[in-house]
Amino acid sequence: MPHEPDPSLRLLWRHVVPDPDVAPARRGPKQKLTVDEVVDAAIEIADRDGLAGLSMRGLAQQMGLGAMTLYTYVPGRNELVVLMVDQVLGRTELPALPDDLRERLELVARTQYADVRAHPWLLEVSGVRPWLGPHMADRYEWQLSAVEGIGLDDIEMDQTVALLVGFASNSARAGHEVKRAERESGMTDLEWWEANAETLGEVMGHRDYPIAGRVGQAAGEAYQAASDPGRELEFGLARIIDWIVAYLAQK
Repeated sequence: MPHEPDPSLRLLWRHVVPDPDVAPARRGPKQKLTVDEVVDAAIEIADRDGLAGLSMRGLAQQMGLGAMTLYTYVPGRNELVVLMVDQVLGRTELPALPDDLRERLELVARTQYADVRAHPWLLEVSGVRPWLGPHMADRYEWQLSAVEGIGLDDIEMDQTVALLVGFASNSARAGHEVKRAERESGMTDLEWWEANAETLGEVMGHRDYPIAGRVGQAAGEAYQAASDPGRELEFGLARIIDWIVAYLAQK
């Protein structure tokens, strides 16, 4: 038995392809809001409270709508999240790609990093297909343009983009986790280490960690924290690009 088309697809492409099922002159009361306004309000909630803090009922209350009225704009929460992802990515103007290969690859990763840092709830999105919207399609085309013609086949191009985007997202996730720990504990990383250094020295003194002790001390002094997601991004991204350049040279 064939499955029904995903109802979010026509909503995603509503500004590009008019819905043939919607008559030009719709009878009945005019909707007081647009789908864009509903999605923007949902993005605002997710930016503030995370994806877990977004509910259809809460969104309806914030917008002054009846709970059931909200479903005349979007079929459900999953479809809403798909629209949110595409709409928030569409807010980022994709810059022109530079001629230098390393700079292009860096730009792909840094653009992803900036978006996820600005909207941490993007890291929580799962179980939906947000890549099928026009803005995500534009993003993917732009990302692939950064590696077009450099000597990779189509599958390698896709994998290279996935590698850069995945690493950037994980780096942003690490920074987000540091901030969340600070909010929940009421202490910065440095304050936590200062408060617990003596106790850690006592309990860990029963085991010998010569390498971890040396490296941990050097890293702690450099970072003034347990980790430095910014440095991790710079170091890791440079090494990934080194590998890509080396891989191209030996093809």
